[in-house]
Amino acid sequence: MTTAPAPDTARPATGSTAPVVTGIGVAAPNGLGTEAWWGAVLRGESGIRPVTRFDAGQYPARLAGEVPGFDAADHIPSRLLPQTDHMTRLALTAADEALADAAVDVSALPDFSAGVITAASAGGYAFGQKELQELWSKGGQYVSAYQSFAWFYAVNTGQISIRNGLRGPSGVLVTEQAGGLDAVAHARRQLRKSGVRLLVTGGVDSSLCPWGWAAHLAGGELSTAGDPDRAYLPFSADADGHVAGEGGALLVLEDADHARERGAAVYGSVAGYASTFDPPPGSGGAPRLGAAARLALRDAGVEAAEVDVVFADAAGRRAADREEAEALAALFGAYGVPVTAPKTMTGRLAAGGASLDLAAALLCLRDGVIPPTVNAGPPAADCPVDLVTAVRRPARLRTALVLARGRGGFNAAAVVRAA
Repeated sequence: MTTAPAPDTARPATGSTAPVVTGIGVAAPNGLGTEAWWGAVLRGESGIRPVTRFDAGQYPARLAGEVPGFDAADHIPSRLLPQTDHMTRLALTAADEALADAAVDVSALPDFSAGVITAASAGGYAFGQKELQELWSKGGQYVSAYQSFAWFYAVNTGQISIRNGLRGPSGVLVTEQAGGLDAVAHARRQLRKSGVRLLVTGGVDSSLCPWGWAAHLAGGELSTAGDPDRAYLPFSADADGHVAGEGGALLVLEDADHARERGAAVYGSVAGYASTFDPPPGSGGAPRLGAAARLALRDAGVEAAEVDVVFADAAGRRAADREEAEALAALFGAYGVPVTAPKTMTGRLAAGGASLDLAAALLCLRDGVIPPTVNAGPPAADCPVDLVTAVRRPARLRTALVLARGRGGFNAAAVVRAA
């Protein structure tokens, strides 16, 4: 069930029209629900705060992006509560919103014509920690039978599919931060198959528990700053790591002809995509993010000059930021295109981050507004990017490029175009 993109992939669409997004569902640290989150983004409101999910006082990093005001009992049937991790509850909630937003009657679709493809990084960490504690402290008879699947990285796909009767193509992508784009691209490929009309796709992730926090810390990339406004500063001379967060976005990706036939409202199209892999560390090879961007533009049939805004990966580490800035300068010229990273208001959401950026890009094109990169300030001299730090309202926005990099050398790029 697990898939990963092939090296340097960019296949032109075989259908007459690129697939379109007809529904968006969001669970983010600065807003639960698409419009609440998008409003907060445009106001520059951050969801990065001291960790409340557990006592982080003795850890070197104490800030995170936690989804606010989420009571699972308000969104999830009681029968599902004992068998789901916090991550899956957020994903089910986002899927419900996306399908409602798309105004699609799934039960009226032919069998096997609608499916689910999501991204994950590690599965249900908090559920797994709880059951392992039961095992170690009390014994195996106290471990829930639901542990057999609640921790699994494919669980979001399975639970969304079961809850909504989506029996068509399914899958899960495990490429960390790049996963949100890779999942959408895999859904895009599935829509080329005869009879497939609709996919729920994207990523929602969460690992904000002591066990998950230990993994984040072991990666060595978390900021240890105590001030939420100074902890995550991509492209800045003061960049010193990122803040971890939870949440993400799920999208309803639909065959364009089917969406038109049923009169669906359309946010925009996923016109192009590509993925690349970085060479092994120490090999001397160059990073491949720029190649992913060029291949995605080629897949979309778009010239670099047509791109109106870039949603950056924005690692928040000096070397990685410099590499991304150099890739952008090589493609667009120094300071050649507006670049934004609204994830400074949420933290990096692992598998949920890139799909949330994809949602932001679609809403950016819909509303004719570029959201800000809060707190980062002017970019460092070795990062020649036109960083958007306050809301901009250009005369015209038609095309956005979304970039993402996942731990382990994964690169992904997607091109979205206005409806």
